[in-house]
Amino acid sequence: MKSKYLNKFNKITASFCLILVLGSCKKYLDQQPITDVGPETVFSDVNTTYQAIIGVYSRLVGDAGYGIRLSLYYPLDNDEMQGPTGNDDNDRRDIARFKPSPSNAQLSGPFNQIFQGIAYANTCIDRIPKMAMYTGGTEQQKKQLQRMLGEALTLRAQYYFEAIRNWGDLPIHFLPSYEQASEDPLPVRVNRDTLYAQIIEDLRVASDLVPWRNDLASIGDAPNERITKGAVKGLRARIALYRGGYSLRQPGGMQRNADYLKFYQIARDEANDIMTSGQHTLNPSFRALWKDQVGARVSADPNGELMFQASGIGQGGAEDTKLGYYNGPRVNNLGNSSVNPLPTYLYLFDSTDTRRDVTIAPYNVAADGQTKIGQAITAMNDGKYRRDWISNPAIEPVNQVQYFSLKWQILRYSDVLLMFAEAENELNGPTAAAYNAINMVRRRGFGKPLTTADATVDLPAGLSKAQFFAALVRERSLELGGEGVRKYDLIRWNLISTAITETKANLLKMSTGTGTISYSYMANPPQYAANISNLPTAMYYKRTSTADNASIWSNSYYTKAPTATPSGTTSVVWVTAAINTVANARFATGFTPNKSELLPIPQAARDANPNLTQNPGY
Repeated sequence: MKSKYLNKFNKITASFCLILVLGSCKKYLDQQPITDVGPETVFSDVNTTYQAIIGVYSRLVGDAGYGIRLSLYYPLDNDEMQGPTGNDDNDRRDIARFKPSPSNAQLSGPFNQIFQGIAYANTCIDRIPKMAMYTGGTEQQKKQLQRMLGEALTLRAQYYFEAIRNWGDLPIHFLPSYEQASEDPLPVRVNRDTLYAQIIEDLRVASDLVPWRNDLASIGDAPNERITKGAVKGLRARIALYRGGYSLRQPGGMQRNADYLKFYQIARDEANDIMTSGQHTLNPSFRALWKDQVGARVSADPNGELMFQASGIGQGGAEDTKLGYYNGPRVNNLGNSSVNPLPTYLYLFDSTDTRRDVTIAPYNVAADGQTKIGQAITAMNDGKYRRDWISNPAIEPVNQVQYFSLKWQILRYSDVLLMFAEAENELNGPTAAAYNAINMVRRRGFGKPLTTADATVDLPAGLSKAQFFAALVRERSLELGGEGVRKYDLIRWNLISTAITETKANLLKMSTGTGTISYSYMANPPQYAANISNLPTAMYYKRTSTADNASIWSNSYYTKAPTATPSGTTSVVWVTAAINTVANARFATGFTPNKSELLPIPQAARDANPNLTQNPGY
């Protein structure tokens, strides 16, 4: 049993060839990996150490990482999106519906891969400072190796953070594998605060090792998808907010510690450092960000908004991503369409908010790759990762490939602005600085100049702390919808049970065609969108439309449907009883407070290590 556990979670082969074989998967590493060499050879110069670091990055992607499971299975269901149709399956559907058992087929792979990434990082963290070149090389070599050490610390923090927010308390794995195996081969779970303390401190150290994006040339590094100082600080802000937020504790239910404001201060300060650095800005166009940057699979983002990306390549399950195939619109009936925006989420947006038609794609694409086929309100697609938006090169509609090499966005600059606004409000109330941060995000969302006050879209002055927070809860959903953030935000705010309950109630009201969409935990939709009796029971799509937004429709989302079918259109079902029977009937059906906030520890991991206890309720 001990040997089995070490093979799964602790061991890296002495030759280190696993890291190096996997190292070739990253787009920005165009070279052959080294294999069958010892660690002294690997950690002997900048180039071979770089390959080892790319091996650490590689554990972000693939089917078990952000290629599909961590990005599109685990974050569902939430009050924005829901998972796939079909019967319960002890698989992906049960994950989305909060019904996973410890034997669920989708648990062990991500759990193992996360700890593999931690183990790979541990080896780099142990070996890099011991290199002769680390202290005795040229100034450029030393700076490049310092950056790689900082990257390893940051990646380890990201892996641990992902594990904590899904499974809670976990074993300590901060030693290289050969030490871990001899000192504590079957470790027990420790309080997550111990883990948070380590990774928050690691990120503080890493921020002094990793350069800002505009300083890369000075150390001889090219701009690409590797981590820079802004990503380190942004991740530290995010993790601090989670440490300062609520989580499901054993025992005791949902709790947060009395010292939470200390961590809101860390988040506020780190976000402020990024904002005042001049290194990162918002892309002025939300649509261009996703279509022309993410969809075009660009390597270097000129605005620096895409701060931390998980990149894949190879068109296979080990190192690529299924973004745009598992989710997003189908093209020529290819794809899964397994992430569906909720009808209530569509109506959270203002009618002129440009983010609506980026985040929600209400169509599939015909065999010609251009003509759009409107979908019922219960079958809309999430829209940020779309096959029909992929370029550089485009994917032909007849191509049956499933791996598109789209990059999962772990952290964007708009999230930094919103984290600052949240932390500032919690610490000091809705100050002018908090307003400015959230309003920049809103202005971009409505296509307005980023730094010019605009009363038509800015939050109204004079909000209380609670009102500002409610507005922020809504704004984070509008800005970050479908990016794997919402479920975990709701958990750290201790709002997920409320959100699920109220979303179900609103879906039921929509299915009857009466009432008002309303929320207690966030700012409400605009009245014209919330008044259900004014919404259409059918939408009519233009049969020859090639548009990729709401202009595929001949009628409005916000007024009653026409009494006769407009010429050249086809109708789909909209605000009708189908919302209850199709969407609400499968939405978060297994959610149980004080249980579902965490996933079960995979049974395979507990079989391998009997010291691993199970999470509450499983």
